[in-house]
Amino acid sequence: MRGRGDLAGQKMFDAFPSEEGSESHQLLKSSLDRVLKTGEPDELALIRYDIENPDGSTDARYWSATHTPIHEGGQLRYILQHTVDVTEVEKLRQHKDAMGIFRRAKSVQDENRTLRDETRRLLALFHQAPGFTAVLMGTEHRFAMANEAYRELVGRADVVGRTVEEALPEVADQGFIEVLDNVYRTGEPYFGRREEVFLVPEGESEPRSRFLNFVFQPVLDDDDLVRGIIIQGNDVTDEVLSLERQQSLVNELNHRVKNTLAIVQGLAMQSFRTAETERGRAVFEARLRTLATAHNLLTEGFWGAAEVADVVRQSAETTARDALARIDFSGDLVRLPPQTAVSLAMIIHELCTNAMKYGALSNESGSIAIRWHVVENGAKALVFEWKEQGGPAVTPPERPGFGTRLISRGVSDRATGSAEVAYEPDGLRFSMRAELEAA
Repeated sequence: MRGRGDLAGQKMFDAFPSEEGSESHQLLKSSLDRVLKTGEPDELALIRYDIENPDGSTDARYWSATHTPIHEGGQLRYILQHTVDVTEVEKLRQHKDAMGIFRRAKSVQDENRTLRDETRRLLALFHQAPGFTAVLMGTEHRFAMANEAYRELVGRADVVGRTVEEALPEVADQGFIEVLDNVYRTGEPYFGRREEVFLVPEGESEPRSRFLNFVFQPVLDDDDLVRGIIIQGNDVTDEVLSLERQQSLVNELNHRVKNTLAIVQGLAMQSFRTAETERGRAVFEARLRTLATAHNLLTEGFWGAAEVADVVRQSAETTARDALARIDFSGDLVRLPPQTAVSLAMIIHELCTNAMKYGALSNESGSIAIRWHVVENGAKALVFEWKEQGGPAVTPPERPGFGTRLISRGVSDRATGSAEVAYEPDGLRFSMRAELEAA
């Protein structure tokens, strides 16, 4: 928008002024100075250089410029400035960048919306979780969150924003503030197992006893520093009270069974009065004691499954007494249903009785090895072996009695079970195989 006469003879920055010190002025001056100093061409890929219009207004313009030196007689005489107006291209690029910014902004907005939705869902799950959960922040243990189950447990709706000591003074009185302090200080979680906690719901004066399984889990930041504590757990009061009632009933049942066994023993003593029957009475009482021992073992486990090791050891201890040290036990961890456990206890009693009378425990040098293991061939089976050695020579009895028949039968009447008694030169050997039922 200038004629040749308007420009000829003027200095660059007079014909096309720019504020001295501005980026436009510095870029253009530096490029021209480099050409003067080096005698080499210089390029400006992009420079904003505003142009004044004839009416005094100013247009923001973008240029790509090349400054080429022209020499005469070995001296730099002129600089050829070749410029291309790239304003429209730059505006298009800026528009494209702006569109990219808009796209990124929309993407961020969509991600934020997704995060908000996920946060709402997580909060809904948090509040609806069946286990009680609360989040404490800071060294003073201030409630940041508490779900519905936690509020229902403590009987208060306004715990958030308050410290544990403020919201639940009865909990502080039971020493839990010290526990929380230790978790915060050490970073180690605290586990409560069926721990009795007394809580006073809002509007009540008397504490309620609750049994809880819970954990105080430290909350760590990116530097592994403790910033808070998560409380999570379940109310197991009904379970604990049910177990206590069950234990009370089992204890009562055990007491009554023992009384019944004592009555049976008294009747036996009345029945076995003569010298001829004295030996039979002793045998009967010994078997009765073994049965009582097996009964005690089962009642301790609420008449559930009993471990083979416990059945064998307790039955042998009842019968062998001081000779127990000469019996070696070894086997897999196997649990037997109640009836099978009683049968095995009676077998061990008969074997121990025979060993003390005629076998390895009848002298001072004999010993017994008891081994058992589980095999699987479609169904699980218990393989049990009793082996005596070091005792006097043994021979089969002329007439099998009750004990022999009991041993030979094993613990199962099934076709899948088997039992064998062998009177070997170095001592009696008893082997048995029994299919294991679900314990």
